[in-house]
Amino acid sequence: MLNEIQTDAERRMQKSVESVTQELGSIRSGKATPQLLDSVKVDAYGQKTPLNQVASISVPDPKSLVVQPWDKSIVGDVVKAIQVAELGFNPMAEGNVIRVPIPPLSEERRLELVKISKKVAEDGKVAVRNVRRDANEKLKKAEKDKDISEDELHKGTDNIQKLTDKFIQAIDVLTAAKEQELMSV
Repeated sequence: MLNEIQTDAERRMQKSVESVTQELGSIRSGKATPQLLDSVKVDAYGQKTPLNQVASISVPDPKSLVVQPWDKSIVGDVVKAIQVAELGFNPMAEGNVIRVPIPPLSEERRLELVKISKKVAEDGKVAVRNVRRDANEKLKKAEKDKDISEDELHKGTDNIQKLTDKFIQAIDVLTAAKEQELMSV
């Protein structure tokens, strides 16, 4: 019982860290990466579809992206979707290919992105703490139902706290790296 609760909590905390990693990856840092367009949804085939499901995205150089839709009839839709996404990009269609130059970031925009990355990190920490709360409640219920002893309850809550500290530390490391990346261009 004790191990099940701890394993479940660790798995859920790991998912929170992975989510933070993914969100931080989509925050623009001045360098071109395909993840910059992860939030773009294309209005194609009568529904909103993630860009990476209707096109390939490549990085020919650090200052631009190339988007190549698999269906040539949606080139205009892809251009429109990138513009509407408010990422600060100005895509240019060149036949069947869309070039997306990545403009340099202003100091003001960098600081804004640092704030956004801190908010993403804080949301991730809150998610980890919520998992801790849920796990501790399960432990208390198990102790109340006489499934575990009081000593096991204390041991379990200590282990859950150690997991929480470990995953919050991981989020702090990710955030510090992202801030460093944002400010060093």
